[in-house]
Amino acid sequence: MTAPRVTSPEATETVTLSASAEDAGQRLDAFLAAHIDGWSRSRLQRVIDDGDVLVNGRAAKTSYKLRANDEVEADLSTLPPSTFLPEDIPLTVVFEDDDLIVVNKPAGIVVHPAHGAHSGTLANALAFHFQKLSSTGGETRPGIVHRLDKDTSGLMVVAKTETAHESLADQFRDREVFKSYIALVHGQMDKDAGEVAQPIARDPRHRTRMAVVRTGRSALTLYRTRQHFGRFTLLDIELKTGRTHQIRVHMAWLKHPVVGDETYGSGRDKTIVDPKVRGQVAKLGRQFLHAGRLGFRHPRTNEPLEFSADLPVELSELLELLTRE
Repeated sequence: MTAPRVTSPEATETVTLSASAEDAGQRLDAFLAAHIDGWSRSRLQRVIDDGDVLVNGRAAKTSYKLRANDEVEADLSTLPPSTFLPEDIPLTVVFEDDDLIVVNKPAGIVVHPAHGAHSGTLANALAFHFQKLSSTGGETRPGIVHRLDKDTSGLMVVAKTETAHESLADQFRDREVFKSYIALVHGQMDKDAGEVAQPIARDPRHRTRMAVVRTGRSALTLYRTRQHFGRFTLLDIELKTGRTHQIRVHMAWLKHPVVGDETYGSGRDKTIVDPKVRGQVAKLGRQFLHAGRLGFRHPRTNEPLEFSADLPVELSELLELLTRE
C-alpha cells in the first residue's frame, strides 16, 4: 500500500512519509510530488536541492531511488501562494537593468514568506516595486535566485526574466558565483587564512538548526583575517558552497562563533568582559555577518559583474567601539 497523500502541508512545517513496496524504485522528487498536494515537482526539487528533505535522516538528491520502508522527512516552510501580497517596503537597489536587480538586503527581513513570516519579506517588497520578475521560483518567490539569513545583511541578485533566472541559478549551482562576507567572530584566529571543509546537515537533535554532520552535504568556507580586536577577529569569508547557515555553522565548529549569533554562539556574547562592548552587541539584535561582495556573469551578455556594499551603520559602530576600547 502506498503512502497517503498529504492534502494540506501548509498547516505544518515538516511532513514525514514512509515509502511502501509499491513506491520502491521511484525518484525522490516524483515520490513527493505524488504524495503532497499543492506542490509541483519542480518546486519540490528546489526543496530537495536546498537540503530540506531527508531520507532516513540524511540529505538526499532528487534522483535518489526510494526503497521500501524509507522514511522521508520534508521541511515545507513556504506558504501557499494565496497568502502572498505585494507590500510597499523600502528597497536599496544597487544595480538594475532589463534582466536583473541587485539589492542590499537589511538585517531583520526574511527573503521570502514562510511559516512565522507571512508578510514583510523581501519577496513582498520586490513584488510591489517591480512589475517584471521571474516566476521560476513560484508566486511567493518572485525573482528569488538565492537567499540570505534573516539577520544577515548584504547583496542579493534578483532575476527579472526566466532566462536570467535559469542562468543565475546555474552559476550558483556550478559554484561560479563569487560570494564574500564580512564577519566578526569571537576569539583570536590562530591562522591568518584557512578553510573549513566540513559537511553540513540538519542537526539530528535540534531540527531547526544545522550542524556539521558526517553524512551531510559537502560545504567549503574560506576565511582570511582582516583585523584583530583583542578578544575578536574581523574576517573576510568566501563561500564556495551555499549550505543553509554555512558560515555560522562552520565558524561555530571552529570554536569562533559569529558575534551576535544566538543560535550557534553557545552564549559567548554574554561572556564579553567589557560592559560597553557587551551592551553594544546586545543592542545589535543580529549576527555580525554582511554579504559585502557579489560577483557573477551577466545572464545575457556574459559580462563579468561585481558589486560591493558597505557595512551597515550598526556594525560599523561596533567596530569603532572595539577600536576605541
